[in-house]
Amino acid sequence: MVITTVIGLAPVTWVYAVGGDRMRGVDDVPAAPVALVLGAGIRGGEPSRLLARRLDLAIELFRAGKAKVLLVSGDHSSPDYNEPDVMRRYLIDHGVPEQRIVADYAGFSTWDSCVRARRVFGVDKVIVVSQRFHMRRALALCGAAGLDAYGVADDSMRGDLVGLTLFGGAREILAACKALGEAVLKPDPAVLGPEEPGVAEAVAAPR
Repeated sequence: MVITTVIGLAPVTWVYAVGGDRMRGVDDVPAAPVALVLGAGIRGGEPSRLLARRLDLAIELFRAGKAKVLLVSGDHSSPDYNEPDVMRRYLIDHGVPEQRIVADYAGFSTWDSCVRARRVFGVDKVIVVSQRFHMRRALALCGAAGLDAYGVADDSMRGDLVGLTLFGGAREILAACKALGEAVLKPDPAVLGPEEPGVAEAVAAPR
């Protein structure tokens, strides 16, 4: 029983040990060329409430000069479901210049987003933007993918998102098992594709 419990808790322990000390706030996170905003669902062509909170944080990072470029990574698995374009439009509508936004249309999972940021978009240093319940796993996976990553997390336990947050936190226990397997085995993402220069071009563009 003890051995089974230890084995069962190992993935969660790994996530907390690896990702826990790299969570920061907007004011004290080290600046990076890129902020990676992870998708979290869309509804009727608009960001879900969780995703809108992530995008608002990304806007804060951009305005504070903490990131030059926002890489929005999400699911575009069908013609009528396009997270990155919804994320891009939200950012533009809130004042982020279009040339400072790069879309990754094959961010089907946290691991895929991290690997593609490194191998497709050539990112090596990044600020990850997500909810607090998800952030440690995201940071652990970014590290396993070769990214020097810090995280700025939305504390979604405040306000009207407590139910979604509790559900997401419970889901993270199982997700940690999958994450540990990805970190050890390092599988290719569902879609890899050729290298893309969009992030490098956006970083180099005059502000």
